[in-house]
Amino acid sequence: MSAFQLPRWLKHRWPQRPAQAWCRTALATDPSLQQAVDAIVAQLRGAEGADLALVFASASYASDLPRLLPLLRQKLRAKHWLGCLGGGVVGTGSDGIPHELEQEPGLSVTLLRLPGARLQPFAIDSANLPDLDGPAEPWLSLLQSSPSATEPSPEQSTSPLAPAAGSMLLLLDPTCPAINDLISGLDYACPGAVKVGGIAGQLSAAHGSLLFEDGVRRGAIGCLIDGDWALDPVVAQGCRPIGPVLEVEQVQRNVVLEVSEGGRRRHSPVAALQTILSQLSAAERELVKHSLFLGVGRSSFRLEGDGEAEAPAFLVRNLIGVDPRNGAVAVAERMRVGQQVQFQLRDGEASRQELRQLLQRQQGRSSTPLALLLFACLGRGKGLYGHSDGDVSVASEVFGGVPISGAFCNGEIGPIGGTTHLHGYTASWGVLVQRPGTATQGS
Repeated sequence: MSAFQLPRWLKHRWPQRPAQAWCRTALATDPSLQQAVDAIVAQLRGAEGADLALVFASASYASDLPRLLPLLRQKLRAKHWLGCLGGGVVGTGSDGIPHELEQEPGLSVTLLRLPGARLQPFAIDSANLPDLDGPAEPWLSLLQSSPSATEPSPEQSTSPLAPAAGSMLLLLDPTCPAINDLISGLDYACPGAVKVGGIAGQLSAAHGSLLFEDGVRRGAIGCLIDGDWALDPVVAQGCRPIGPVLEVEQVQRNVVLEVSEGGRRRHSPVAALQTILSQLSAAERELVKHSLFLGVGRSSFRLEGDGEAEAPAFLVRNLIGVDPRNGAVAVAERMRVGQQVQFQLRDGEASRQELRQLLQRQQGRSSTPLALLLFACLGRGKGLYGHSDGDVSVASEVFGGVPISGAFCNGEIGPIGGTTHLHGYTASWGVLVQRPGTATQGS
């Protein structure tokens, strides 16, 4: 007797089960690249149909980096591949516990299935960037002409990708020229797209440090993400303010000559700092010797839905010099008269408290994330917290078992006050979430 078959008309009307989103992660610490790849493949066995694979490798594998993606792609399937070499890696192994691996072999791979997403990977040759004073179209063409862009699968969004919105994962090679111009140009071309990422690790080999599709590149790579999915940014600068908010009264380029408190009591920045020091504890005054920064006001913002009053958004920058003759300070940022500034101290406890507060705020504003991406400064980790897994342990407290992956970077990319900046000493997070009203996640 022949097998039962559905009538042709019923086949076309039978409701299809919606595709489920999933995230699978793997972490290996083998000193041999081949052994590390084998361990990754064993952990990810059975993961089929990924839309995006993210790969982060430690400097231990720098000389073998061109072999990495071909080895992985022989055993694993994903439509798009990107990642980078890092000064260290962040990953989640088969036990579900995330780790930060510093100064040791580490290979972290994350596979993502994102039904309803619209993905547009891109690779940019940064040697000849468009003019920042020209139209936005040449910048947009850098993103839209990528040979890796593919048509969405049937369950993915078929609407055109709008680079003015959505999210952008952005990774840069450390040899990339005019990094700030590149970031500014992408902000100019895609003003509504949240940008999160970092500068890859240094290496002495002739090849680049960026992993894209099936090879290694220099310049910049990334992926525009739109449709049903987004990267929500969380930028933790690791500092706490000390003293009052000041206003710049006199400035020459990046040298602040005079500040005031609300337009009153004009004095030099060093004089203002001396007043602040008198109110600090002995431990805090010790921190000032090596962990003092300046917060530079960018704009004011209101956090949607939390009922908090407007607060200044400060971009934390290094203090790079002091003139003892007039009490002026030089800042690693172009300054202007009328700008708000505030001295900042950096320590492990301040960083931990700030990160916890920011992640809890993010938790209250969105659905449970599918994954967390972390791009952390090389100066964080054990050097900041005194122990390993400092940032990921806080994230695990807030988000439970959500997998985490990423890299330790030579500079971190993320928005402050509505503008994308290159940071130092920062943890720049991309929280991968479904937009409201879309399909439920799978396991």
